[in-house]
Amino acid sequence: MNKTLLDILVCPVTKASLTLSKDGTELISKVGGMAYPVRDGIPVLLETEARTLTADERLDSGSAK
Repeated sequence: MNKTLLDILVCPVTKASLTLSKDGTELISKVGGMAYPVRDGIPVLLETEARTLTADERLDSGSAK
């Protein structure tokens, strides 16, 4: 994902910054505890499409997955 795009995208719920998962398939909001999918290189920043992070993912200091 483009670094500039990642720098300007925020969680639609909390407005906190997002990080790209290690495998590049999700944008992670640690503050919101949500993971938003990236489909065909396009972030899907809809709360209804997000999944809740597991307890382990929330504690992980790096990106989820």
